[in-house]
Amino acid sequence: MRIIKLLMTSLAALVLMASVSLAQTDFFGAQDTVIAEIARIDAQNWSITISTVNDEHIEGLSIPLKLSAGTTRIVADSAVYTGGRAASFAFRGFRPDTTLQAVTLGMVANMGPTNNTLAPGRGRVVTVFVSSFEDKPVEKLVVDTTTTHPSNSLMMVAQFDELKKKVAPEEAQMADKRLEIYPAFVVIESK
Repeated sequence: MRIIKLLMTSLAALVLMASVSLAQTDFFGAQDTVIAEIARIDAQNWSITISTVNDEHIEGLSIPLKLSAGTTRIVADSAVYTGGRAASFAFRGFRPDTTLQAVTLGMVANMGPTNNTLAPGRGRVVTVFVSSFEDKPVEKLVVDTTTTHPSNSLMMVAQFDELKKKVAPEEAQMADKRLEIYPAFVVIESK
């Protein structure tokens, strides 16, 4: 009985370690990062500047954010992609949810005969503007990543051509999951 308990405990620990190590994966090289920089505009308005650091070509991004301002209800009321690294993407989505105090940003580089990508590099992708829903002051804005309906989680999707360069031809067909990159998430509070 003790041996079975020991084996079950060891197996559970191995599964847990594997799932934690897969939480942030990047088949292409260095760990990519999504950075949310929070800045106060005035007593009722804040901005969240989303930047990325990536070392491969990216064809899609999903950035769901959970927002909190204590007891003050807030809303993500707009997103500006102009001048950002994803400005030329075919689809630049913005879906606020005031009930959940969340916003989902989705970007798809190509939806037709274009050749857009988020080239390797670093810089601003989008700026989200948040305001008080009740005309009350927002003392502090807290931002974290989350999962929003229907299974939007923090993720980047690498360009398939880059994957083909890194795997054997017979593996390329089975390597779709390797295109999914789960980046690190960093929040910076501007003073």
